[in-house]
Amino acid sequence: MAAESAQTLERGLRLLRLLADGKGGRTPTELSGELSLSRPVVYRLLTTLLGEGFVRRDAEGRVHLGFGVLALARAVQPLLRAAAVPTLRRLAEQVGATAHLTVAEGDDGLAVAVVEPSWTDMHVAYREGSRHPLTKGAAGRAILALREGGHDYFVTEGQLQEGARGVAAPVTGLPWLEASVGVVTFGPLEESAGPRVVAAAAELAAALG
Repeated sequence: MAAESAQTLERGLRLLRLLADGKGGRTPTELSGELSLSRPVVYRLLTTLLGEGFVRRDAEGRVHLGFGVLALARAVQPLLRAAAVPTLRRLAEQVGATAHLTVAEGDDGLAVAVVEPSWTDMHVAYREGSRHPLTKGAAGRAILALREGGHDYFVTEGQLQEGARGVAAPVTGLPWLEASVGVVTFGPLEESAGPRVVAAAAELAAALG
């Protein structure tokens, strides 16, 4: 029974990850094909997940993530912040710029952790909870690149705030997390900023993995 329960849980998690890939809802038949599971198995999984609010079905019968996952996401954010702060603090001190962890939330990027450098005369005041379209700014572009398998860093200027420069790299190797680590400043950034951001993103991925 324990092995059977573990297999059911694994299948349910695979189904949720599939629905979280940003490609829209699926029919039960499509889910069956993509998961290589029989339709009766998929229907049993959906019945349980529907009852718990983790999936929902639209008027056309397509299955989407349900709003029950939002409660889980809210619970995870403080854990992410606690894990990220030591890495972000080192990055902020090394680069002399405000460091941040940004996660994808739909089509937006949400800053869940921000650390400002202690030794600079001036730095960007970037609030935790700030959000912006993924299509703007280095943090969002890094997350979009992650969805395509990218792992390099991005540099932008003035896309979110006039005069502000940003560098960000995706947090790779964690299928359950779409996120980037970055820095933002009004001043010039040294060439080492990009590699340092990549290293910080890798450090955080290792801590969360």
